[in-house]
Amino acid sequence: MFTGLSAFPLTPVSDDKVDEKSFQRIMKRLVDARVDSVGVLGSTGSYAYLSQEQRATVARRAVENADGIPVMVGIGAISTTQMLRLADDAQQAGADALLLPPMSYQKLSDDEVYGLYETLTQQTSVPICVYDNPGTTHFTFSDELHARIAVLPGIASIKIPGVPADIISAMARVDQLRQKLPTGVSIGISGDAFAGLGLNAGCDCWYSVCGGLFPREAKAITEAAAQGETERVTELVGRLAPLWALFLKHGGSLRVMAAAAAAMGLTDEDNLPLPLQGLSRNGREEVVHVISELGLK
Repeated sequence: MFTGLSAFPLTPVSDDKVDEKSFQRIMKRLVDARVDSVGVLGSTGSYAYLSQEQRATVARRAVENADGIPVMVGIGAISTTQMLRLADDAQQAGADALLLPPMSYQKLSDDEVYGLYETLTQQTSVPICVYDNPGTTHFTFSDELHARIAVLPGIASIKIPGVPADIISAMARVDQLRQKLPTGVSIGISGDAFAGLGLNAGCDCWYSVCGGLFPREAKAITEAAAQGETERVTELVGRLAPLWALFLKHGGSLRVMAAAAAAMGLTDEDNLPLPLQGLSRNGREEVVHVISELGLK
């Protein structure tokens, strides 16, 4: 399940509760497109703002509505104890894999991060994806730490945050990391603007925010990559440049995806957990314009 398109959907929230009906509508889009896997409770899934009970609900609903598509559940938490409880909930819900970012308030050392993954691998029975996202966790992995963690039993994939902006350097980056990992541990690209470079550079999977709302467009990209159609990958990713520009302008993908989901009638207009707020009226209009111009639906 750690190849192809892993679609990361929004977790809609209404009146401080998970909007299960809206979530099911989003899940149906992913099922209809037959994405390769679904990744819930990632950054776009607002995991850090939800209670343990809410996160257990999302995990259950994701598995129930996945129609056999593998589901990976994010279990990031400040404390190891909280993380293990979330892992138990996810496994009881039927998760096929777990996604773990090294969250912290105090800055973590390499040994502390290693210990977090070591503890998880000792107490879980499903594969684990290492979530390398310094933009949200404020922890930067070295390749040496990735290599150290990757030999733990159950570690199946590394979700990297991006690659250099030219193909030669991107290929060198992916190859450098791959040489340090055990055979069978996949490398997945995230940061949607880097998807084309990452896939053309040899990444096995796209952990995709775009795919969580526009799965058909995202799957076309991963299918082209699987066929070795590098020019087609570049073309398809480049076509979505106005969407990536909105991500950059508005400080990330979450608020843009939230506005797009509302504009498409999938969720209420206010669909983020407080204190997060959606885009301004002008920002929402920009999103509507871009998805219309790109023919996203």
